[in-house]
Amino acid sequence: MKLISNKAVIGHNTIIEPHAIIEDDVIIGDNCVIQNGAKICNGARIGDNVKVYSYAVVSGEPQDLKYKGEKTYTFIDNNSTIREFATVNRGTVETGMTKVGQNCLIMSYCHIAHDCILGDNVILSNVTQLAGHVVLEDWVIMGGVSKVHQFCKIGKHSMIGADTKIVMDVAPYTLVDGNPARVETINKIGLKRRGFAPEIINEIEDFYDTLLFSGLNNKDGISKFLERERISEEVLYCIDFIKNSKRGIHR
Repeated sequence: MKLISNKAVIGHNTIIEPHAIIEDDVIIGDNCVIQNGAKICNGARIGDNVKVYSYAVVSGEPQDLKYKGEKTYTFIDNNSTIREFATVNRGTVETGMTKVGQNCLIMSYCHIAHDCILGDNVILSNVTQLAGHVVLEDWVIMGGVSKVHQFCKIGKHSMIGADTKIVMDVAPYTLVDGNPARVETINKIGLKRRGFAPEIINEIEDFYDTLLFSGLNNKDGISKFLERERISEEVLYCIDFIKNSKRGIHR
């Protein structure tokens, strides 16, 4: 038995398996697979080639006492995968949406809370837990059983170790591990795999050596590095991220 609302919009060649539940205010794109027992709740906007595995719940109500039933949304972009028993809550009235980007892999038992924004190519390993209003930029990888405090932001191409608790922002390109969490090094292997030039990787490493491992604070470390004649766009992005961090960064 399938419980598919006749108000839902279902794309071409999309497969909805037995015992899946599709509520009224749902749009699902082309060539998707919704496996048995999965539930797609009101406000879900799912792109093309998305696969939702058994007993995952997409666009469930926010676990937020301020939520009073306002009309909000969950966006799952093209080519993303939501594995078994994962939960993605829709947004609250504060931002109106939760978003998962393209080519993301959300593994089993992960939780993405209300108003989270995930960029493209993000991987959440099993049992990753994201509190509300968390931002993960492109190419972030979260280790298994890791967790992120509300309102934290994790910069692109960063990698978080298994069972790590993130309570501050994570600067781009870094590898963070341990409890308390600390920057171990840059995500050099990930950058090589994604085609970063060796000179850019070396400059990013030099920047974080100056910022984090020279005994300087953030302000003085940035000032010292800015004395260089030329600075790449990648490092300028890191500097801008750190300067605009509202929670401070893990060091």
